[in-house]
Amino acid sequence: MARADRPDLTPAADGGPPSDASARRAVEAVWRIESARIVGALARYTGDFALAEDVAQEALAEALVTWSRDGAPTSPVGWLLATARRRAIDGFRRKSALDERYATLAGRLADGEFSSGAVTAAPDRSDDLPWDPDRVDDDVLALMFTACHPVLSPDARVALTLRVVGGLSSEEIARAFLVPTATVQARITRAKKTIAAARVPFELPSSEERPGRLGGVLSVLYVIFTEGSTATTGDRLLRPDLAYEALRLARMLVALLAGEPEVCGLLALFELTAARFPARTGPDGEAVLLEDQDRRRWDRSAIRRGLAALGRASAAGRGLGPYGLQAAIAACHATAPSVQETDWERVVLLYEALSRLAPSPIVELNRAVAVAMASGPQQALSMVDELVASGRLSGSYLLPSVRGELLVRLGRTTEARVELELAARLCRNARERTVLLHKAAALE
Repeated sequence: MARADRPDLTPAADGGPPSDASARRAVEAVWRIESARIVGALARYTGDFALAEDVAQEALAEALVTWSRDGAPTSPVGWLLATARRRAIDGFRRKSALDERYATLAGRLADGEFSSGAVTAAPDRSDDLPWDPDRVDDDVLALMFTACHPVLSPDARVALTLRVVGGLSSEEIARAFLVPTATVQARITRAKKTIAAARVPFELPSSEERPGRLGGVLSVLYVIFTEGSTATTGDRLLRPDLAYEALRLARMLVALLAGEPEVCGLLALFELTAARFPARTGPDGEAVLLEDQDRRRWDRSAIRRGLAALGRASAAGRGLGPYGLQAAIAACHATAPSVQETDWERVVLLYEALSRLAPSPIVELNRAVAVAMASGPQQALSMVDELVASGRLSGSYLLPSVRGELLVRLGRTTEARVELELAARLCRNARERTVLLHKAAALE
């Protein structure tokens, strides 16, 4: 939505004011698109991250009432910002300990900008917007870095990012991660209090700090997308709303930091992975394995966007990072006509590079799968058995699942069935569990 676009508020049949439902749709549309800019601008204006989010929510509540009565203002974003700014000033006025701060904020206001009564629709004047247009990008970027600050726990970073940068409600976040709404609300509340207690400034990290802090932002988006692309629990294989939200935030981050190759690499990974979503589930939501997917259903536009982002990451000349390497692996799958025609030798090499750059047992397990496709199951089984002996993936269904598949290919069906049944018991996603049980049953 352009800044001056007017949301559709359909008048009532009798020519009266818009309905509550149409007002809610308009408010939700503006918030969904502009929430990061709104909260970012308010955080810079007030200097208080938690207050900025709170007064933005209060402005939304007021908009639901006012817009349903009077219609949407010509500048919805300007209206919300003006209303939120007024709420912030009212809050400072009520707190005598913040008199000096309130005076500073009040001094920034133009004479007569606010009346003593209700806030009216903001006219279309750029000087009514409490941001410097040249700093909008910095506000959004600072918002991301603040929501992903290292003082917060990983769960809190995810919840706060989806809330204040993504604009999702607590209920939407709770549904996405299958946790109670109260749990999400508690995480967000604790996160705000932690940021306030730690006196985290709302600002961009310095050039020296930014590379280290950027990794935290990328990891939060990666966690959100991963949960959306393969849900760990529940009865759905995919949670596309969550995955596409991470993809939207990654696109936003690339627009702000186009020169960072790992940001482009992360976007490439998301695009190339999401391209396969249409073929990953059947009509009833059942999981469809890679070798059984109809590749004609893959999103070719997403593949082109992913390859372009990967090209930008490579063109930086610094070598691909962990996300860029994963994107390169995804590109091998996305461009191959079939599983058999995939360049598995290249996939193995990419996993070897990834294991050196970002070693983890999951990377080693995926490398074993690639080795099985490139060189046969026996060598891969030896790699998997080393992982079993190390105990680094104990409790994960992925290890017995891969081991079972390798044993099937080696003709050791009795052992394979035991492994697949173990994997099914450990798996918390109903759709993947069904696939594992069907494979085990077929071996009988």
